[in-house]
Amino acid sequence: MQRMCPSADEAMARWWEARARAAASPGAARALVEMNSRIDVRDVLPSVHVPTLVLHRAGDLDSRPEEGRYIAERIPGARFVELPGVDHCPWIDADDIVDEIQQSLTGERRAPPTNRVLATIMFTDIVRSTERAVRAGDRDWAALLTAHDRAVRSELVRFSGEEVSTTGDGFLAIFDGPARAIRSGLAVSEAAGDLGLEVRAGVHTGEIERDDGDIHGVAVHAAARIMGHAGPGEVFVSATTKDLVAGSGLTFADRGERELKGIGLRRLFAASAPQPERR
Repeated sequence: MQRMCPSADEAMARWWEARARAAASPGAARALVEMNSRIDVRDVLPSVHVPTLVLHRAGDLDSRPEEGRYIAERIPGARFVELPGVDHCPWIDADDIVDEIQQSLTGERRAPPTNRVLATIMFTDIVRSTERAVRAGDRDWAALLTAHDRAVRSELVRFSGEEVSTTGDGFLAIFDGPARAIRSGLAVSEAAGDLGLEVRAGVHTGEIERDDGDIHGVAVHAAARIMGHAGPGEVFVSATTKDLVAGSGLTFADRGERELKGIGLRRLFAASAPQPERR
């Protein structure tokens, strides 16, 4: 096991040993190793006339890279690739092998995996929450927060938002559509007003990094800074997000350029939705 797959963890080592014992007796295993060691295909290598890829790991403890290179040199048109690593088994760092096979078969290599995605980020929080908590008392404030959280989550579901985390008296959520994010922020503000609370929100669209359910990136910081400039009951959005929702029916009031700490000057807008006509 240490020769064929030195990178194996304890669980894989146990699995390997169990499979080896089940597959052959010690005598049969020895006979198979000796048989394979005596096979000599050197004379037939030049007769291979199909596209051939030879892969070999640089630190392979079972066979030397020179052996793989020898084979590739004697097969017409073969391509030799030396991969990093010490394992003979192909399922360790298998992506490296699959990438080379894909390149050989299709002429294309898959793009490197990334957790960066484009999303619209929304932050909300309750304005003057500490003052409200002091006035209400612990028990009543806890009940009010529970009602607030229920209302926010209801609006997130309604507008296809994804809750990322809570921030004590606020929420961080992401949306795959900027108009839905803005409408959700407006609905959250209205629902909070029905509870006697004032909520502000900040919305920005940009690339984020996803990591075990959390999100990171400059766009996340920008959304938080934008929320910090909003007043009670307001939903502030960046110019980027505003431009993306042209034709949505949403309206915006220019609030001028604001300094976003650590980011710089950005023009912000207060969003609103047209009210239905009364009959």
